[in-house]
Amino acid sequence: MYGPFARPHGPPFYGCVVPAYRSFTRRRFLALIPGATAAAVVAARPAWAGLVTRLIQDGHPTPRAGVNAGKVLTADQLHEADAAPVFDLVREIPQVVDGIRCHCGCVPIPGYYSLLSCYEGVGMAQHCEICQGQARLAHKLHRQGWSLEGIRSAVDAAFG
Repeated sequence: MYGPFARPHGPPFYGCVVPAYRSFTRRRFLALIPGATAAAVVAARPAWAGLVTRLIQDGHPTPRAGVNAGKVLTADQLHEADAAPVFDLVREIPQVVDGIRCHCGCVPIPGYYSLLSCYEGVGMAQHCEICQGQARLAHKLHRQGWSLEGIRSAVDAAFG
């Protein structure tokens, strides 16, 4: 039994008719995996992108009312002692840092709302040069009298 609907090896398969030219070899199947994975990621993107969009307004989060530095880690709580001065700077301006979007890629992580979130909890900013650079710039500009909008624009220009 040979022809376009025949199996190349073994007896005829009567349960399903699969055209011979449509059959997949292992090599072809493995070659299709990256494309299928990319399609799945693109299809899933709107799910997490919607969450990020809800949390962030115009690219930056709205500072939360009554936010304070109570959850910012202290020098004693840090694993990296070199990062302590930056955590001290953030502790001085939590209301400003809470209105800045972090550019290191942590925004989609559950529990992360703003740059301030990087300095709370596990304090991932102690290991991240981007978080530290943004905080230093925000503190410097705030000390010079810049508005939150101006600080956001400067942070976007430097790190975005």
